[in-house]
Amino acid sequence: MRVSGARAEAILLNDTSLTRIDAEFLARSKSGDPSRDAKLAHQFIDQNAKTLGQFSVNARVDFDGNDVFVVFQSGPHIGAFPLVSPVTGKPEITLVVRPRFGWTGLGRVLGTSGFKVIPQVLSLPLLPKTERGIPDWILSATILPRLKALLAQLSRRFEIIEDVRSAPHGQVNWANYVTEKLPAMKFLEVPCRHPDLRNDRELTAAIHYVVRKQLASLESQRHAGTVVVELLQICVALLRLVESVSPMRPTRKQLDGWFRMPFATSIFSGGLDAITWSSEETGLGGTTDWRGLPWVMSMEQFYEAWVETVFSRYTRRFGGLLRVGRRRETITPIAWERPFLGSQKFLLPDLVIEQEGRTVFVDAKYKDHWEALQQHRWLDLEEEIRERHREDLLQVLAYSTLSESKAITACLAYPCTAETWAHLIERRATSHRAAVYAGNRKIDLVLTAIPMTDKVDAVVDHICYALAIYLNRYALPRVGKPRF
Repeated sequence: MRVSGARAEAILLNDTSLTRIDAEFLARSKSGDPSRDAKLAHQFIDQNAKTLGQFSVNARVDFDGNDVFVVFQSGPHIGAFPLVSPVTGKPEITLVVRPRFGWTGLGRVLGTSGFKVIPQVLSLPLLPKTERGIPDWILSATILPRLKALLAQLSRRFEIIEDVRSAPHGQVNWANYVTEKLPAMKFLEVPCRHPDLRNDRELTAAIHYVVRKQLASLESQRHAGTVVVELLQICVALLRLVESVSPMRPTRKQLDGWFRMPFATSIFSGGLDAITWSSEETGLGGTTDWRGLPWVMSMEQFYEAWVETVFSRYTRRFGGLLRVGRRRETITPIAWERPFLGSQKFLLPDLVIEQEGRTVFVDAKYKDHWEALQQHRWLDLEEEIRERHREDLLQVLAYSTLSESKAITACLAYPCTAETWAHLIERRATSHRAAVYAGNRKIDLVLTAIPMTDKVDAVVDHICYALAIYLNRYALPRVGKPRF
């Protein structure tokens, strides 16, 4: 558990960490009155309890005998959102939760994993203060997937078109044809009204405008790494789809009209939101001076998607079927005798790999257990960490009961920094293996680190070795030891 300080104007936290700040920032001045600071701190926590809970952030008041502090325990969510000031009662305080592995590490994995999990914008007031530490590509990673989905929906949209054709098509305007075309001897000009599959040109023009704007922004961020390259490729692909229509910035009237359109789907509304954010220059708590959008992203879901990417590469090497919990493909209901009294309703492994004669269950845990295990002996760890690690082991072993395969492997995957990963390679300790016996039944247990790095093939080399240590007994290809 990390304890760090934070400045007051924009409260900065790292995910899954403990941060303590002086409560005097709430009064905007040094009062020298601990009782007043404590009262403001309690009022601040009460007023923002619901919003903090939405971010999995716990807060409490601490007193060291001289000063009052607000102590924040952040959860596995990152993002930015506004908090209400106890002095004015208005959302005038910005809280930013950053990834503990850094924005660079997040970007490397986000692009490589194919943007399976992206930031979600919240229905909260705009941020009173943007935080310049949040990179601009976070906004692009939110906008571009929405535009891509909107274009896919527009390409299948029918519109009622009125035009003049040489032969009847759809509904013919006979009155116009008889009174205007026939007297003028225009026998082959038939006014028709019919459905046509085409894009909304004004909306496509707005999308074209936003994509070009995002492209210009990303071009200036190439130094940020592979995530920007991936986003630029998405921009180029989207431009090919809209290049037939000239870009045009949408007006407020146009945006309001599109939002009022009947039968608008969530994809349509999400795409319009993305157009609005970009065209009206609303930031995402990034490097701009615009008032930022509040947003959140679950690092647990993000890390699960990253582990999914790594093990999908693993299955390409070995073959087999990969089922993904994120898509609800691994769910197994629990049949309680009296369902209304049951607690847990199902088991949902993150990943299940089915191969000939062998099943591998993978559970991704976005926790710092691996870092702690490398720095301390088991008996020296805090009891809370040891207990949570035991729960992880019991959970993945429970998943192992879901298969009747001859060979079963239960794998726990924990994140680590690129630096820790390099040290693990030097010590040949990227994974630990054990076995659990119950009569004639044997479960192979693997604990492995999966770092936040875009060197996915190098990571897969070590995963292959960790899992293939048992392959001499199964009808699967043998894997050589990775080069360290």
